[in-house]
Amino acid sequence: MILDQEAFVKSLKEAGLTLSDQQIDQFDRYFSLLVETNKEFNLTAITDHDEVYLKHFYDSLTLAFYQPALKVAEPTLIDIGSGAGFPAIPLKIALPNLKVTLVDSLNKRVNFLKTVVADLGLENVTVLHGRAEDFGQDQKMRESFDYATARAVARTAVLAEYTLPFVKLGGQLLVMKGSAGEDELKAGKKSLQTLGGQLKESFTFTLPNQDPRMIQIIDKVQQTPKKYPRQAGTPSKKPL
Repeated sequence: MILDQEAFVKSLKEAGLTLSDQQIDQFDRYFSLLVETNKEFNLTAITDHDEVYLKHFYDSLTLAFYQPALKVAEPTLIDIGSGAGFPAIPLKIALPNLKVTLVDSLNKRVNFLKTVVADLGLENVTVLHGRAEDFGQDQKMRESFDYATARAVARTAVLAEYTLPFVKLGGQLLVMKGSAGEDELKAGKKSLQTLGGQLKESFTFTLPNQDPRMIQIIDKVQQTPKKYPRQAGTPSKKPL
């Protein structure tokens, strides 16, 4: 399945996301910036035009298919370990109403993200350089977001400690996974419970090329105990 720009726009429209000409141009510019910068340092192993549109852009936007509340009002979303900006930047382009915060620990990636935000003219986007474990203990950021997400960062047991401390009571963690999603969810059950999360819904689907995907919506039902997240490096070494 080839997902060129025309097929990308059509597929999104069928899923309930209609892009303006300006938004289509923003995705095109984003692709160009990604490929240009990738020549200088590694942002992604995927650089083919149609593959980027499918495996990065379309894949990122599946969150909006399964959590339509992202389209309503001005929800706040934090993307942990943003890397080249997935899923937050595609979501922000398609849903300008979102207020987005991107966090990454590598300065080169942070500078790239800031360039993308400025070049595309995106508003209400904050890009932060640092570790999730440190920001998660910042009282200004802790339990202050409607949604948290991350893509290709860590298995669920570890991911929960990176993300749930940021989610306010009544908010949600949006987990993006491939075929291992169900097994990771089972292994991460204790971690989610300890950190105040509870599975609400799980969606299994395929991308247009039939790659398996899973989105799990985790409700924040209790406050995260103050000792979490633990100091940088500990969650990955000693998962809950």
